[in-house]
Amino acid sequence: MPQRDEEIALLRRELEMLMNERQAILRVAGAATVLIASLDSKRLPVGAVEAADMVATSINGLSEETLQDALAAVNAEIEEDSASA
Repeated sequence: MPQRDEEIALLRRELEMLMNERQAILRVAGAATVLIASLDSKRLPVGAVEAADMVATSINGLSEETLQDALAAVNAEIEEDSASA
C-alpha cells in the first residue's frame, strides 16, 4: 500500500503542477486577447501586423470556454463593436 500512496501523491502533485501551468497559460492568452483587441492595425508597422495576426489566429482557434477562462484569468471582457462603422 505505501507504494500506491506514493503514486497517488505523485499524481496529485503532477495534476496540481498542470493546473498551475494552465492558469499561467490562460493569463498569457487573456492578456494577448486584450492586447490584440485594443490594437489599431492601421497604425502598426507591417511586421507588427503580421505578428498580431498570428496571435489573433491562435486566439480564434481556442474554444469559447477556454477563451472565456483566459479572459476571466485577467479579469477582462471583450466588448463587441456596434454594427456600424
